[in-house]
Amino acid sequence: MPLGGCETVQFYSQAATGQLKILAGRKSIDRLVVDEQTDAKLRQQLEWVRAIRAYAAGELHLPVGSAYSAFTQLEDEYALWNLVAAPEFSLSPKKWCYPIAGCASYRGYFAKADAQFHAGRLRAEGYDVYLGPVPAYSTLGWFDDPVLSSFVNWKPDRLASLLFHELAHRRVYIAGDTRFNESFATAVSRIALPDWRRRNGLPAPQVASVEQARRVNGLMVAARKQLQAIYQSDQPVAEKRVRKAQTLQQLRRCYREVSTGWVQDEKFSRMIEKTNNATLALVSEYQSQVPAFVQLYKDSGRDWEAFYTAVERLGALPKAERKARLEALNTRAQASSKKVTGPSLHSDTCMSAAN
Repeated sequence: MPLGGCETVQFYSQAATGQLKILAGRKSIDRLVVDEQTDAKLRQQLEWVRAIRAYAAGELHLPVGSAYSAFTQLEDEYALWNLVAAPEFSLSPKKWCYPIAGCASYRGYFAKADAQFHAGRLRAEGYDVYLGPVPAYSTLGWFDDPVLSSFVNWKPDRLASLLFHELAHRRVYIAGDTRFNESFATAVSRIALPDWRRRNGLPAPQVASVEQARRVNGLMVAARKQLQAIYQSDQPVAEKRVRKAQTLQQLRRCYREVSTGWVQDEKFSRMIEKTNNATLALVSEYQSQVPAFVQLYKDSGRDWEAFYTAVERLGALPKAERKARLEALNTRAQASSKKVTGPSLHSDTCMSAAN
């Protein structure tokens, strides 16, 4: 108990210190844009931020306020390091609970060394661990989040995707349900991007890159299904451990097979090489319910305010009822997708060899 209390105090202390440091470093974007001393590349990117904010407020009806109206130059490359952990034989991530945000499936550290220390402790306890850099995060409207040097130089559409996602958290956030919150924010970004690209004369993503992402996602989903079956079986622990290792090895072999000839696949290969229960849990938190929210947007007449109202009503349901409703929406979305797109990509064909 004393050790746990000490760790809690240390965590909130580093979180408060890191947050205040970011806020203290804010500089007005409007002033930076007109300042002759501002680097030309930075000025151009900040102009994009202003356009993205205007679109988010006017077209997406998001509560932009003063969020992302300032810029902070970080001392480090990233703002945070997020720690995700899952038990050896489970795809359900460990939860950390906070006074305001409720329980979440990750824990953020402003110092990489702190994150590595706690990751090491969790590994020693038998958890699968993922530790990754975080270029941006939302304080859910408690502060006016600034644009950070960790992402300001991203390409315009990627920058827009990020800001739409983070601003969506300011519109709807259900305490204690990471999967709901992240899938909702991802869906807002995914729905909004095509129109935003068209209005700004930006090309749509290349078909090849979209297909690659779909195939990788198919492999990850197949791996999750196989691991879930292993973990729920009555096999001895030693046998589960062997079959888990075989499934993850097969995932990597299958990825190498389907990615032959791909260009710029480094981000996927890095993800696949790190895949364990924690990374599979993280991907699921951000992606698994996205089709359900996209379907809900369509059911809302593609009207943003009606959509947000429907999401809020959904979030107010008891968690079990909310989950069932989202599963039903997911099922409808999948059926509709098959009708529109034709045969799905069979990324799981290779993975079936792991059974």
